[in-house]
Amino acid sequence: MIRHLRTRVLPLFPSYPPSHATAAHLIPFHCLLSTTASIFLKSFSVQKFLVTDCGLTPEQALKASKRLNRLTSLSRPRANVAFFSAKGVPRADIAAAVAADPLILSATVERVLGPRFAELTDIGLSPSQIATVLSIRRTRAVRGNIQFWLQTLGTYDEVLLLAKSNRELLSASIEKVIKPNINTIQECGVSACEIARVSMYSSRLFTVKREILLGAIAQVEELGAVRGSRMFRRALAALSFMSKNVLDGKVQLFRELGFSQDDILMIAKKAPPVLAKSDEKIQQALEFLMKNIGLQAPYIAQRPVLIMYSVKKRLMPRQSLLKLLREKGLLNVEWDYYTTASMAENKFVKKFVDPYKNSVPGLADDYASRCLGKAPDGDALP
Repeated sequence: MIRHLRTRVLPLFPSYPPSHATAAHLIPFHCLLSTTASIFLKSFSVQKFLVTDCGLTPEQALKASKRLNRLTSLSRPRANVAFFSAKGVPRADIAAAVAADPLILSATVERVLGPRFAELTDIGLSPSQIATVLSIRRTRAVRGNIQFWLQTLGTYDEVLLLAKSNRELLSASIEKVIKPNINTIQECGVSACEIARVSMYSSRLFTVKREILLGAIAQVEELGAVRGSRMFRRALAALSFMSKNVLDGKVQLFRELGFSQDDILMIAKKAPPVLAKSDEKIQQALEFLMKNIGLQAPYIAQRPVLIMYSVKKRLMPRQSLLKLLREKGLLNVEWDYYTTASMAENKFVKKFVDPYKNSVPGLADDYASRCLGKAPDGDALP
């Protein structure tokens, strides 16, 4: 390898060593070549190991190898893979664990993987479940935290789903952080299970700093949400990490676009996640709904989910298709806008695409392309 590199690289440095360099400044050129070869070989061998021994795809291996750039030997990764295999973890689950966190290959079996595996086995987790958990967190707190969340949420699948979105659930202090936050949330009439099931990110409320949680509760109440209500827990999950200045900016944006205070409160009550969208997304949706469709602010406020829909991939394609059908005299009944916009995609296609695709050549293909965010070349849709 070094001889090959020497023949390729030496011609690029015809004046090496430079005439003005002293012996003290010179690094033997064969050392530079050896280092280059070593780096190349290490990168290549790590990727090869991840594919052949761990079962990763070449793409996954390339990405994972960047996290393992400090490896000086493959002895520990090989030992870790052998450890998981001996414990009964299927190859596919080993691959999934390594892809999720390549640094699991750098952990020591004696001090980390072995003890954690034994502890999690004792509480009833399967080898595959344990491998997944260890790809998220490997601290000593894992066993106690897993047990707590299993008792709180009921199933391993629910715990795993939340832990993947918030790794701190498996390492934060139960007594100092998690339990106090749950107690505070329960004082608002909302259970831990209800918060956990709002969205995959709502679990952050369990590990956030107390002052942030209390501030979020105050903001939600200022919006008019009643403790214990569905709106309260949705708003809490959506707005908990939004500062008061940012929230005030959202309110001001709606006012500038023609929404009254009552309209804004209605949006906050019916669909709190709307306020968590970026200003650009909010403005884009409202400009389309108000200028292109002609909807009034009170109508939108009563149906704020309209603001959540993609303009390019849902609202515009549907509006273009319905407009074309009306122009061709194929749609004589005037449908309420919210009804057509909120209709499930398969139902919309069955109702407004399939019956007319023979009458309007290219209708189905053009509509499908627009739903993918593409503007087709054909003229089937305006």
